[in-house]
Amino acid sequence: MTGRRDLVVLVVEDEPVAAAAHRTHVDATPGFRALPPAATAAEALRRLRAADEIDGEPVDLVLLDMHLPDRPGLDVVRALRAAGRWTDVLAVTSARELSTVRAATSLGVVGYLLKPFAGAALRERLEQYAAARAARSDDGTALSQEEVDRAVGGHLAPRGATTGRPGGLSPETLTAVAEVVRAAPSSAGEVASAVGVGRVTARRYLEHLVGQGTADRRPRYGGTGRPELEYRWTG
Repeated sequence: MTGRRDLVVLVVEDEPVAAAAHRTHVDATPGFRALPPAATAAEALRRLRAADEIDGEPVDLVLLDMHLPDRPGLDVVRALRAAGRWTDVLAVTSARELSTVRAATSLGVVGYLLKPFAGAALRERLEQYAAARAARSDDGTALSQEEVDRAVGGHLAPRGATTGRPGGLSPETLTAVAEVVRAAPSSAGEVASAVGVGRVTARRYLEHLVGQGTADRRPRYGGTGRPELEYRWTG
């Protein structure tokens, strides 16, 4: 981050201990600085609506819990997008519902980190985000096809998502599939339902993730008949 300003982060978290921990991890990551946290959706929106600035500082990234006391975290993202604000959002939450993961992905959330997690996991996501930001041109123009793919598919696409991808795999669908598996172990049918594609298509994307080494597969037992394959994130 030499020669660049620190990226400013707003933590939106109603649990004081968790909010303090997130803020500490942000401040411990080189190139980042956290603002005082917001504890509710209303507070977050009030502060973010001030021309995308808080106390005169631009907000680059929001660390957003999906379970807030007054409104769901998804409502915060929807309100920002409806107002034409594309402030980057990283979901940091215990919400494991596939519908929530899918909705977050469709709203352009750049990543989805499940609680509980080690501080190193959050710092890794922040470093990935900083690398993606650094790849942008100063005037916001895409520099290459890879950068276009990254913008379409999300900042934190899985490793290999924009290089070495077989023909016919779209970056946005690949990112959506990856986020579903990252959130919880899932079968091809569950991924298909969450992302809105056919089971065969979902399996093709899942097998690509396995081939890239960011997911593995194993039998899921518990029902009658043959065991179903379950895909787990290894990223």
